[in-house]
Amino acid sequence: MDAFFGSQSSSRSRWSYDTLKNSRQISPLVQSHITRVYVTLCCAVIAAAFGAFLHVLWNIGGFLTTLASLGTVIWLLSTPSFQEQKRVSLMMASAAFLGASIGPLIDLAIAIDPSIIFSAFVGTSLAFACFSAAALVARRREYLYLGGFLSSGLSILMWLHFASSVFGGSVALFKFDLYFGLLVFVGYVVVDTQEIIEMAHFGDLDYVKHALILFTDLAAIFVRILSIMLKNAAERNERKKKRRD
Repeated sequence: MDAFFGSQSSSRSRWSYDTLKNSRQISPLVQSHITRVYVTLCCAVIAAAFGAFLHVLWNIGGFLTTLASLGTVIWLLSTPSFQEQKRVSLMMASAAFLGASIGPLIDLAIAIDPSIIFSAFVGTSLAFACFSAAALVARRREYLYLGGFLSSGLSILMWLHFASSVFGGSVALFKFDLYFGLLVFVGYVVVDTQEIIEMAHFGDLDYVKHALILFTDLAAIFVRILSIMLKNAAERNERKKKRRD
């Protein structure tokens, strides 16, 4: 799953020094584009929730749905931008497949405490909204310099996953992956929002692709927040059992 998040987050636009010095305000055209991006993002979140619901009903989530999500993303990116309806449909399908892939984590939350799911969603929404709003109201390109640091952080996470799969993981490594990964993807929300604004100013008004970038960040944040809450809830339940014994 992190391969999916990493593949999208690693493909970032590069800006020259002259571009970074430009801090003009957001034009009305770009404001309209941003609105379309966020509307599409909200629809993708609903599609992901539907995919997770289908997993809870029929247990369809797993490796195959992850591959299907990756495949539909590749199909979307290779589809010409003028085929707008097809690209939107592919994005919704990819979001639904990804939601089904997160389904096993949702099942675990239901078994431990179903309220954790709502809490994780609210926490994810608040974090995304706050950091995205900060990027929107800040000076243009003010946070683009963070992209290099975040790419390095993402590389660290990928190497840690590789090392864990080869040599075995530990509790400390798992916690580091959760919290450091959360920090990295929250940072990407800020950087990606500002990069989307700049791409729109330079004529790239592909709102489907831009919504996909933000959806990738949002999904990564949700998975980590939910995992952290599940870990904390499991530890609390274990302590309660020990007290009873």
